[in-house]
Amino acid sequence: MSKYIFVTGGVVSGLGKGITASSLGTLLKNSGLKVYMQKFDPYLNVDPGTMSPYQHGEVFVTDDGGETDLDLGHYERFIDENLSKISSTSAGRIYLDVIEAERRGDWAGKTIQVIPHITDAIKAKIYAAAERSEADVVISEIGGTVGDIESQPFIEALRQVRREQGRDNVLFIHVGLLPYLTASKEYKTKPIQASVKELLGMGIQPDVIVARSDKRAPTEIKDKISLFCNVPIKNVIEAVDMDSIYKVPAEMKRQDLHKIAIEHLKLKAKETQSAEWDQFVKKINDAIEDFEVTFVGKYIELQDAYLSVIESLKIAGWEYGRNLKIRWIQADEITEENYKEKFAVSQGILVPGGFGSRGVEGMMLASRFARENNIPYLGICLGMQIATISIARDILKLSDANSTEFNSETKNPIFDFIRGIDRDNIGGTLRLGKMPTKLKQNSIAAKLYESDIALERHRHRYEFKNELREKFEKHAGVVFSGIYEEKDLVEIIELPKHRFFVASQYHPEFTSRPNKPNPLFKGFVEAIIKNVNK
Repeated sequence: MSKYIFVTGGVVSGLGKGITASSLGTLLKNSGLKVYMQKFDPYLNVDPGTMSPYQHGEVFVTDDGGETDLDLGHYERFIDENLSKISSTSAGRIYLDVIEAERRGDWAGKTIQVIPHITDAIKAKIYAAAERSEADVVISEIGGTVGDIESQPFIEALRQVRREQGRDNVLFIHVGLLPYLTASKEYKTKPIQASVKELLGMGIQPDVIVARSDKRAPTEIKDKISLFCNVPIKNVIEAVDMDSIYKVPAEMKRQDLHKIAIEHLKLKAKETQSAEWDQFVKKINDAIEDFEVTFVGKYIELQDAYLSVIESLKIAGWEYGRNLKIRWIQADEITEENYKEKFAVSQGILVPGGFGSRGVEGMMLASRFARENNIPYLGICLGMQIATISIARDILKLSDANSTEFNSETKNPIFDFIRGIDRDNIGGTLRLGKMPTKLKQNSIAAKLYESDIALERHRHRYEFKNELREKFEKHAGVVFSGIYEEKDLVEIIELPKHRFFVASQYHPEFTSRPNKPNPLFKGFVEAIIKNVNK
């Protein structure tokens, strides 16, 4: 029977509930337990798929095509498990499911209410995750903060889960803010006390308090939190700022958070084996040199929009003993007049995914500069389309070459809607999830993957026009090194005579893991380092 851990937050969002949950998941997995994780978001959007990156950051995609919260990226990277659609649920999805059931007549004319209908639907998602994963422990993070109107049905559902499953099968962890006031030179526990009081008013006594602060607090502060929040002092965990999120599991292990969970839930666990994770952290600590990537994006004001790309670059860099430095360039600020100056010192250029026409002309100039100056280039999704269109314009002399996404009237569309895709609805109608890419023998991609198949995740709705392949191959030297054979879709292009010029239609960033960088990122970083050291 699965056990359940619920992670809530108080006072403000962004305290690190996801990293706390992920770190505990890592420690429990390293204790021989099977761990599964999920996130509940209180917003009324059905999923993050249609939300602006400025609102929500990156949309993380699961193997089965779920468009999910970016915290799932942290979960997967920390516990090294592939999650699924059931791992991400919003209030919007819950309400939609319940209302659709009412419209079908499933409730036989009953009055539909938050309790029990909404709370039952939330519990069903929790129990479904346990049943499908067959995990020893299901860790569920509740987004937002305790006290939000939107969060109340979720908190009530958690109360009911403990009532149904019993105290020994449910652990509540509450993450609260522990601010330090410089003026008075003292820590203030009142924010944590207030948020715990809010939880108590909803019927939940937290078992563990995680006090989030920028530095370690004196022991008497932990004593005070223990006393006023009614938890043992050993269950008050410090979560101080670290220079890398990947060092948090060791800090949680030092304070025995995993042992607290194992003891409370009466789990049969082995001695925690953290050698592999410790080796990864050692790589981080031993990295003393840097490598630099020029990052050309649409949303650089909010770097969370590219979270998995950034983490993938970091992970690949640490394999070579290098720390990542990013030169951020806003795509729509690049012009014909300034692009050479902007990229003159670039060691490597990356163009990530995105939607819409804003900034694409600047991205094409970035791709041109990389191609013409033999600078390592990695294009992801939109970055692959950009690279291909740029080649069409500059080498094939198709001056108005474009994608119908950017210019529906173009006479030379290089990319168009994927055959059979829903053109009218934007939510959940893209090409989504893990699919196999057949790799061309002896290509750069095949050598990087050390295989003839790449299994990667997708999120796009445009495809390369196949009738142009021969022209690109013959007159531009392009190698179409990756193909989705079932529908004959181009997945990867590369220029073999270039130092490193590879672009993929899929998103390789979603499968990078500590100690296991995605092959495209590893190849890109290696090319940058070789280019600098030549």
